Amino acid sequence: MGQLTIHLSLLIFWPLALAILGATGPRRAAPAIALLGALIPLGYAIVLLFDFEPGRGLQYVTNDAWIEALGIRYKLGIDGLNLWLVALTTLLFAASALWVFIRPVERPRLFTFHLALAETAVLGAFLAQDLALFVLFFDLMLVPFYFLVGQWGGGPDRIAATYKMIIYTLVGSLLMLAGAVATAVLSADGGEVSFVLSDLVRLQLDESTQRWIFIAFALAFLIKMPLFPFHGWMPDAYRAMPLPVLAIFSGVLSKVAAYGFLRIVLPLFPDAAQDFQSLILILALLSIIYGSAQAFTQTNARLVLGYSSIAQLGFIVLGVFAMDPEGRGAQGAILQMVNHGLVVAPLFLIIVLLSERAGGTEDITKMGGLAFRGPVLASLFLIVALATLAMPGAANFVGEFLILLGLFETKMWIAIIAFTGVAMASVYMLRMFIRTMHNRTGAAVESRELRFGDALVIVPLTLAILAFALYPQAALTASEPAVKAANRQVAR
Repeated sequence: MGQLTIHLSLLIFWPLALAILGATGPRRAAPAIALLGALIPLGYAIVLLFDFEPGRGLQYVTNDAWIEALGIRYKLGIDGLNLWLVALTTLLFAASALWVFIRPVERPRLFTFHLALAETAVLGAFLAQDLALFVLFFDLMLVPFYFLVGQWGGGPDRIAATYKMIIYTLVGSLLMLAGAVATAVLSADGGEVSFVLSDLVRLQLDESTQRWIFIAFALAFLIKMPLFPFHGWMPDAYRAMPLPVLAIFSGVLSKVAAYGFLRIVLPLFPDAAQDFQSLILILALLSIIYGSAQAFTQTNARLVLGYSSIAQLGFIVLGVFAMDPEGRGAQGAILQMVNHGLVVAPLFLIIVLLSERAGGTEDITKMGGLAFRGPVLASLFLIVALATLAMPGAANFVGEFLILLGLFETKMWIAIIAFTGVAMASVYMLRMFIRTMHNRTGAAVESRELRFGDALVIVPLTLAILAFALYPQAALTASEPAVKAANRQVAR
């Protein structure tokens, strides 16, 4: 039985097309139209999960001429590296669109338009098989979040936080643009220029050239994640960002950067990746320790999750740069990307519910006792919180186990130190849960159960976490051939 004919362009641009329709239609209809624009790509992604055939390489390929004079093609495709990340993206954007539909926002037409533009940009970056196309979508992600934070963000410093986030990430994007142009031009060596990734993989640059281009791409991706010490924009941006937007930002945008290392950096600059392996692993290790320590000391619920994300992204980068022969580390990294996105999004949405029940504060020291009249909310929070721990039975356990297993084969001392991050994660997440759900009830706390509308968003995400924990093998089976192919480029 052959594969279904699936047009990836429809997957990318359907949300934006519906959002434009909603932006020009009645104000009250915009959230419903945007929700439809997010549900169709989710249906497409589910079909892809069942129809995808592991081991067949790049599938559902679109390969059309675009800017022929510059060697840029409109090439899209799905393989084991991006299949589950595309599914994660569509799920989280659908959840956020449903949240906005249930909980109306100010200026809904503009809000849903920017949300849909962000989904188009993220999906485009994941599906792009042309380096220039990837850079275009990667940079496009900045545009909607500039407006979403600047116009709908909270706090007196939201404008300054917006500028700080944009300047940091724009510097990285400009470095990546310069690196992309240099890669294509220098690979051509006077011949025909091509930005298609499969062409660039065959036309390897010399080692010295790879090094400085590697630095440009690495800085762009490390800033976007962010990883220590490139996280300076993160605290202010996380404080200012609307929580439904922050759920998407932390859940999927950081994964585009981690994915970029697997899709672009390792295959195109394998010699430089080996040269800088130890440095990147040390930065990842520092991110785990620093992020975990900061998460443990924070009292703002947003920043607890923000710093914990830095630690989790540190684990992901460890897996990517483990570069073990069997590719176990990279497979664990992909698993961690999906699991972290599934977990962090409902956690940020739960913070909305906690804050509403605690008089508007997000300070966990002023909460407490919220489980008294909200056992369902407390149970969902506990399931999601435990999913962040490397406990047997959780997808996080499988991902971190594979990452550490890959590291033991290449850099044992880093793997041993990284174990401390596993232990620290259990401390800060359980601390956050206990302080909010139990202990003495805060002065302004009103314990109550979550509403049906809120459950309509959080319960499916929780079920997705449980399903992924019970059967992570599907993601491992899909990613294995692509991961091994990427690792062969580094090892050759």
